[in-house]
Amino acid sequence: MDETLLMIPGPTRVAPRVLKAMSENIVNHRSAVFGEILTETTEMMSEVFQTDNQSYILTGSGTAAMEAALGNIIEKDDKVLTIVGGKFGERFMQITETHRGQPVKLEVEWGHAVDPKDVEYILEEDDDIKAVTIVHNETSTGVTNPIDKVGKIVKDYDALYVVDTVSSLGGDDVFVDGYNIDICVTGSQKCLAAPPGMSAITLNDDAWKVVDNTETYNYYLDMKRYRKSGSAKPPETPYTPSVSLMYAMREALIAVMEEGLESRIERHQLAALATRNGIKAMGLELFAQLEVSSNTVTAIKIPEGVTDKELRGTMRNKYQIELAGGQDHLKGNVFRIGHMGNITHREIISTISALEMTLKEFNLDVCLGTGVAAVEEAYLIG
Repeated sequence: MDETLLMIPGPTRVAPRVLKAMSENIVNHRSAVFGEILTETTEMMSEVFQTDNQSYILTGSGTAAMEAALGNIIEKDDKVLTIVGGKFGERFMQITETHRGQPVKLEVEWGHAVDPKDVEYILEEDDDIKAVTIVHNETSTGVTNPIDKVGKIVKDYDALYVVDTVSSLGGDDVFVDGYNIDICVTGSQKCLAAPPGMSAITLNDDAWKVVDNTETYNYYLDMKRYRKSGSAKPPETPYTPSVSLMYAMREALIAVMEEGLESRIERHQLAALATRNGIKAMGLELFAQLEVSSNTVTAIKIPEGVTDKELRGTMRNKYQIELAGGQDHLKGNVFRIGHMGNITHREIISTISALEMTLKEFNLDVCLGTGVAAVEEAYLIG
């Protein structure tokens, strides 16, 4: 068994209780027993989304939920304002194109958050925009976008607000109803700390009106089918779900409820602060602008004198800690530390300590212990 510590922005370490839940016997997915499990899971999911809307669990990764969000509201040539400041903003744009929509791209410099005024300007200039997409937490850059401020703007226009919270839900503030979000999606393997392979989506009444009046080409991700099956007695999914993953998702959400959503978010905030403090104490440079830095992942510029292969390879092969590399044009220029899910001071201290030793091994000017001390200081104060 590989004992490598995953410090990547998903998948994250899964608690033994959640793994154990997957070992339970398979039940009939059309039975009252599974209907009760599904109900409990979706109700907790709505609670984490902080919405009164019904939530739906999809067997498929977060990208499946992203496609369900757009594929059910877009017809040919529909305009979608797509905020692109990283790989996952680009993914929303590509999904729009796949469903024959017309992306209106608002490009944001990687490492920066979107300016809500730019969103307002485009919406004011173009009355035909049907939806606005935004990624709350861009794992490719370590940036958190101001979904609350953008939501205040979008609500004054005749456009649906679609938000990807795949890598933020459970680790940062997401108030679906309070932020005027029409469609919100998330994934299982990030802050919720469940195994990969499940996602969730929630839609409000305005979104459902658009879904019901849009001619789409969905089958597996047809949300009208999910609504119909979810309203049955007992509730079901329209197609065979991953029963074992549903067990895991329920147990992971129970753990979230036990910890308390507010406490969980505070824990992620502290882990992010400790990580950034440790990185800065070592003399390394953060990629994202500090004021918009993520609660769940930190992107760091690779210092001169060491390559990405050397840095992450040593961390993985010698110290059994897995870090993530850069994506797209950032490949080879940044590395990323994920601090989401069941993260504690133990994992952060181990990672920063190993990183110090790795950089020292390549003769970089690092004073051993300074990064670790900064992490310890953050946790002592926090």
